[in-house]
Amino acid sequence: MTPALKLEKTRKTPALILAGEALTLDLSGVLWIEAHRTLVVSDLHLEKGSSFAARSGQFLPPYDTRETLAALHEVVARFDPACVVALGDSFHDAGGPGRMDPGDHALIAALQAGCDWVWINGNHDRAVQDGVGGRFADTLRIGGLTLRHEPAADAAPGEVAGHLHPVGKVAMRGRAVRRRCFVTDGRRLVMPAFGAYAGGLNVRSPAFDALFPDGLTAHLLGDGRLFAIGRAMLARE
Repeated sequence: MTPALKLEKTRKTPALILAGEALTLDLSGVLWIEAHRTLVVSDLHLEKGSSFAARSGQFLPPYDTRETLAALHEVVARFDPACVVALGDSFHDAGGPGRMDPGDHALIAALQAGCDWVWINGNHDRAVQDGVGGRFADTLRIGGLTLRHEPAADAAPGEVAGHLHPVGKVAMRGRAVRRRCFVTDGRRLVMPAFGAYAGGLNVRSPAFDALFPDGLTAHLLGDGRLFAIGRAMLARE
């Protein structure tokens, strides 16, 4: 662990108040809204491996969907939510559900058993509207929160979004740590990508500057706990 990470370490599941709602940032990369028994997960990008193979012939081991769903199953079993919101780009493309193994379809059905499952439409999977259970929406209101896939520059306080796959990088004394992270300024929250093959965008990039002009805190998913790091301590690529 680098000295930089020791400066602002937080407990494993830090609480955040956003638009009057208490949110739990979980080490797995999901968001838990206890008062509404709602679990939020973003950017699963299921069937990304098969998409690359089909479009470009680039081979990636075809296990990303199973790995992602297995990890999500553990989280759902732990929280036992009444509602699960998949915050967009759940599939890497519109053909993803058709390429899925029957066993993976069964895993999705098992995840949805006993809960309200909401697929938020993303830019990758907006055309997916059936064959995977649950219900579909562009946005979802939960208490004071607005859940959508892409952050909106003019959003009111309480926005929870994904899309950007934030990662934070801390460098010191020749060593660097780069991890997926939650990003917030107390008005909005951008979720980390959950998918096994999902890439990441450094939170010091211009895309985040426009959304967080007055600064941000990145909650890095560390080994055994999250670490809250202010923008000034985060390194560029």
